Amino acid sequence: MLQGQCLCGTVRYQVADRFAYALNCHCSQCRRATGAACKPFAGIEREHLHLMAGADRLMRYGDDGAHDIRCGQCGSLLYSVVRDGAFVHVTLGTLLDTPSISPSAHIFVGSKAPWHEITDDLPQHWEFE
Repeated sequence: MLQGQCLCGTVRYQVADRFAYALNCHCSQCRRATGAACKPFAGIEREHLHLMAGADRLMRYGDDGAHDIRCGQCGSLLYSVVRDGAFVHVTLGTLLDTPSISPSAHIFVGSKAPWHEITDDLPQHWEFE
């Protein structure tokens, strides 16, 4: 199990190191949610993520099928619930341990920030393919 937490340490979680995919998302929503050029995340079935502390301090933005989970204390974006609630997209920056997966591509580069240049050799997809 991998350990993760928010900036202030109020919310802590464990997640199995069995991610199905990892990507860098450049869509405008992920940029606004993170305040960064992209959101590096890894996707896994929701039942493989377990909150260890701070469940009562979570802040949720979105609906039942898709929403972001943040720490209500420091505001760190921890994960997003997606695919009708079946998967979570764990923000890789909140992991304390190194996962066995890393992003394999950039998605939504058609709407990436014009000031950001992608300089690696990962495949780039205009949308989500």
